[in-house]
Amino acid sequence: MTDIAVVGAGLIGRRHAEAVLAAPGVRLSALVDPAPEAAALAQRMGVPHLPDLEALLAGPRPDGVILATPNTHHVPGGLACIAAGLPVLVEKPLATDIAGARRLVEAAEAAGVPLLTGHHRGHNPIVAAARARIAAGEIGRPVSAHVMYWICKPDPYFDTAWRRAPGAGPVYLNLSHDIDLMRHLLGEIDSVQAMESSAIRGNAVEESAVILLRFASGALGTVNISDTIPAPWSWEMTTGENPAYPRTDAPCYFIGGTAGSLEMPLNRLWHDEGKRDWWAPISARMAAWPEAGDPLLRQVGQFARVIRGEEAPLVSGREGLATLAVVEAVKQAAASGTPVTPQGRAAAEGGAGPSPERAGLP
Repeated sequence: MTDIAVVGAGLIGRRHAEAVLAAPGVRLSALVDPAPEAAALAQRMGVPHLPDLEALLAGPRPDGVILATPNTHHVPGGLACIAAGLPVLVEKPLATDIAGARRLVEAAEAAGVPLLTGHHRGHNPIVAAARARIAAGEIGRPVSAHVMYWICKPDPYFDTAWRRAPGAGPVYLNLSHDIDLMRHLLGEIDSVQAMESSAIRGNAVEESAVILLRFASGALGTVNISDTIPAPWSWEMTTGENPAYPRTDAPCYFIGGTAGSLEMPLNRLWHDEGKRDWWAPISARMAAWPEAGDPLLRQVGQFARVIRGEEAPLVSGREGLATLAVVEAVKQAAASGTPVTPQGRAAAEGGAGPSPERAGLP
């Protein structure tokens, strides 16, 4: 049995704790959070409650830690776990800036302690199937991609002050998942351009953004993201990963190549019978597609196998650093109005590099 503690009992921390409770061969050893609500939740879950990470590290230690604290606590909390020799899965983003993320990654690599980033979507079998199709050449050479993330966060969501502050908008909190999947499916991103807006709510943080991506392969991408639009086009709404969201029968990712195009997560593959002619008939094929399931549950299972030394992380700390570098480049590009080259290419290729599951991108 692999003992895992969850530090942080907010929205995502609770889901992590539920995933640990449900995962076979894994035990939730403690729930760590100073809030009274966390103590009540731990009691309902039947696990010990501790007020902070220091208390966890001072007592009997688990085999690993899932760090789901506010973003500003990721680096000090992760460093404390690494210093204690505890494998740690840090919820995304890995840090609030590149310097902090790099410090965390380098500390983990120097100590030989596994560091994982909580980009859980990479554990979705839908993603693995799409990546296999692209790698097998079913859409030919990738040319362009489009990502939609339109969702409407309710007004009470913003009653919490930090959600109205810079760094808490959809670019940092939501786009990072989509960027990570684009890197996973299409390779490294060499350049970004972006515009942001907060015209509707008027908060200090962006609520909408439009982004251009240039991949190292030469492929291009566009991302349209907003958290103030009622719409069906978002990963949350279309995959059924999270039962808290109503599921819609709509695509949110479009990936096109020289031999066809793919809609995700519907698994609709479009071909023109190989004629490459806009007058030729075009048809869609719906192939067998795996159920999404709960990627958080799969992520916990993989974390346990990493702890036991059975496999390498699917989304390592270095991968989280590279994705954060692209997100930070988006913010810089939106502020400057000029293209920005992410620091992520060097971040991904330095040190240990990508995991075997993420190697061999087009």
